[in-house]
Amino acid sequence: MKMKTIWSYLIILMFTTSLMAQNILSTSEFEIIKKNAYKDFHPAIQSAMIENSIKKLSLNPDLRSQPDPYFKYQIKTGKPTDQKRSGRCWMFASMNTLRPFVIDKYNLSNFEFSYVYLFFYDQLEKSNLFLEGIIATVDKPMDDKQVEWWFKNPITDGGVWSSFVNLVNKYGLVPADAMPETYHSNNTREVSSIIATKLREHGIMMREAYAKNKKVDLQKMKTTALSEIYRILVYAFGEPPNTFTYRFVDKNNKPTELKTYTPISFYNEIININFDDFVMLMDDPTRPYYKVYEIEYDRNVVEGINWKYLNLPIDEIKASAMLSLKDSMAMYFSCDVGKQLNNDIGLLDINNYMYDTLFNLPFRMNKKQRIITFESGSAHGMTLIGVDTDINDKPTRWLIENSWGNAGYNGKLIMTDEWMDEYLFRLVVHKKYLPETTLNLLKQKPILLPSWDPMFKMDD
Repeated sequence: MKMKTIWSYLIILMFTTSLMAQNILSTSEFEIIKKNAYKDFHPAIQSAMIENSIKKLSLNPDLRSQPDPYFKYQIKTGKPTDQKRSGRCWMFASMNTLRPFVIDKYNLSNFEFSYVYLFFYDQLEKSNLFLEGIIATVDKPMDDKQVEWWFKNPITDGGVWSSFVNLVNKYGLVPADAMPETYHSNNTREVSSIIATKLREHGIMMREAYAKNKKVDLQKMKTTALSEIYRILVYAFGEPPNTFTYRFVDKNNKPTELKTYTPISFYNEIININFDDFVMLMDDPTRPYYKVYEIEYDRNVVEGINWKYLNLPIDEIKASAMLSLKDSMAMYFSCDVGKQLNNDIGLLDINNYMYDTLFNLPFRMNKKQRIITFESGSAHGMTLIGVDTDINDKPTRWLIENSWGNAGYNGKLIMTDEWMDEYLFRLVVHKKYLPETTLNLLKQKPILLPSWDPMFKMDD
């Protein structure tokens, strides 16, 4: 070995050893850490925490009582809905934006669409999308970023507003009675896991078949795979109806005419909304505002639309939300619901839990910092149905329809305006509530973001 090479190795070794010495948690440093930790240490807090949860001990005593239920602008809704142990919040939230139209149109005391009907097709279409993704990348290596993403994420029960739009445009809607919930629609993890296993199996089989024979009929293999997925879905959820008979019965027990519908004709007759009139807004301070972004492959239907949004400051999003609520139009929105949530009383308030006071430590990250460090992100879709204002008609609190049954405040959550600033991410609003300058921004070509971008986890 040449002397120059030996000296190079020695220098690297010396540098590495020095670096390790700097990074080791030494006895002297440990003593400093321990000494600092015990400054302002309170044994009473330690004693209490050994037997009680941090949330219980840090609960703000000024925010323990039931929040004021009055809201100046509030949309009437039906009974609480319950997604149970499923990741279908996005579907419940989307349907709950349409429910008030039906309840008002037919003077009903309550109404629900069938969630399992759309979920059946959601899982089938996502399976098809995965297999098409495998075909599109079949000549790429397994460690290719896109191939890796497909196999890591073959299917999910989560989604966003655009997922709902894709399904309704293709398959329509049916009332809950036409296709009732099943055990597995209320508990989706098990069946989704089985489907994911089958998709990975067929995905690797397709890649291996192509490696042996470039002329192999991959579409035929895909059809075989989807037949297996379809069988699993029918076992778990039942066969979706092609036609059904239905009539509405209003609050006065007066029925409408009994009719035979298809899912598409039912949707067209009772709702008939043009989803192109709606736009998703997002407050993402990690990226430039006033730009349109689109997430590649972030859809559930091959021919459907990707998740696309206009990035706006939160105050502009709230202004459009106010106009929508004043006009009695509910909105899909999503947020980081687990942060500072007191579910016992249904309150989202940044001051619910005084962690800083309990530990005598500051918690200082802003919204942007929380996003880029993976501390915060959109996790749950709900329906915005109300807002209360001060004497100047500025928002102070917001009312949310959730899908956790009666949990919270009679199935609802109350959100302070400050909490909304910090933890709201997405809101879908009709274009008529946007100013002309904002509408013009929608004409720009979207910036395409990769499907593995950590900001874009599905709502569940």
